[in-house]
Amino acid sequence: MGMPIMHSRSPMLHNYWFKQQGMAGSYVPLAIQPTGLAAALRALHPLGFSGCNLTIPHKQEAMKIVDEVNDAARQIGAISCVTVRSDGSLQGSNNDAFGFIRNIQQAQPQWRADAGPIVVIGAGGGSRAVCYGLMQEGAREIRLVNRSDARAQQLADDFGAPLHAYPWAERHDVLAGAALVVNTTSQGMVGQTPLDIHLDPLPSSALVTDIVYSPLETPLLAAARLRGNVTVDGLGMLLHQGPPAWKSWFGLEPKVTPELRALVEQSL
Repeated sequence: MGMPIMHSRSPMLHNYWFKQQGMAGSYVPLAIQPTGLAAALRALHPLGFSGCNLTIPHKQEAMKIVDEVNDAARQIGAISCVTVRSDGSLQGSNNDAFGFIRNIQQAQPQWRADAGPIVVIGAGGGSRAVCYGLMQEGAREIRLVNRSDARAQQLADDFGAPLHAYPWAERHDVLAGAALVVNTTSQGMVGQTPLDIHLDPLPSSALVTDIVYSPLETPLLAAARLRGNVTVDGLGMLLHQGPPAWKSWFGLEPKVTPELRALVEQSL
């Protein structure tokens, strides 16, 4: 469920697994206006749905609607997955943090969150999930920058150490000494302007990643690659948040395979 939703590659991902598992089922995009979210979620049980994923702009509002929110989603402050229980009640969870961390771990098995300072750009729902995941992995210093300084400070206040907010004007300088840079904004996405940041202060040893996956290589990742940084695109975050959703919905945990990734890549 989202608005807009037709650009999402999630149906391709989940329907691949339905076919692979030999299950009679279908994953469909549902364009839901914010005013209709409560009615849509409550309709899942009578319509026979096992659950759904949520994307912009529903992830935070849904927390007020579902019957139970798990600890991770409560700390992140957003829901990405809803599970319909047998009694019709709704449980909300958030698999974005898991997807983000698993993507980096698969691409760079030697990566460690405590290897050095981490710069996170953006302070929206995606940033909250990323910061939560990094903190769970043992990050010791997270430097947060956002175009709205107040929003960055609010996120830092909500999470506490090791998050520290810096003014947007210092976004270039905070890259000095960083071991990881994460863009959680929509800047660089198809139809959006590139992220306004200069990578000159960034060590060439730093890993650079983006949660955007359309295009697969954003201007940020292209610039980082050209200067010698290792990069990780955002597609794996989408793919890896799928298995925990399936475990919640069906008690199965399908695999993210090279064949699946290639299939989704071809559609971008």
